[in-house]
Amino acid sequence: MKSVRILLVFLLCLLGGSVVPAQTAAAPAKPCSTAEYRQFDFWAGDWDLTWPGQSDRPDQHGHNRIEIELNGCVVHEHFSDQAEPPFQGTSVSTFTPALGKWQQTWVDNQGAYLDFIGEFKDGQMVLSREAAGKDGKKFRQRMVFKNIKADDFDWSWERSDDGGATWKVVWPIHYVRRKA
Repeated sequence: MKSVRILLVFLLCLLGGSVVPAQTAAAPAKPCSTAEYRQFDFWAGDWDLTWPGQSDRPDQHGHNRIEIELNGCVVHEHFSDQAEPPFQGTSVSTFTPALGKWQQTWVDNQGAYLDFIGEFKDGQMVLSREAAGKDGKKFRQRMVFKNIKADDFDWSWERSDDGGATWKVVWPIHYVRRKA
């Protein structure tokens, strides 16, 4: 009991000298409040997606729901197409101040894990990564969000086999915002 009293006296003394009224305490800075964190806000919402079919097949369709979460710090993607079985994936993206870049992690129902880094520049969001084929040969992959307007934009999945000197569009998708 004596040790509890000593602890209480110690805590009261400690607190007595450092209590600051709430109105005069400095408010903590709001995390993720800089302009860079808003660069991906154009992507937020529900989107209908269309891309060209392959081998004379009709256009393909999908849906992407993008949410800004965790106090505006994270952009969370939920992708699905209309194939059978459907291709589904999710990503989380955040701006990393120490790098001055965006980072994104993608996972899907086919076992893929992809990590990207990039930036919003000249009206486009470009996220890229280095990859290796089954033969071990390295190549670059990137996503480009472009032609960005309030209710539509274009996205392309691209590949470079020459270190980024030239790029080939592998998967072009047109996004149209869903109407409520």
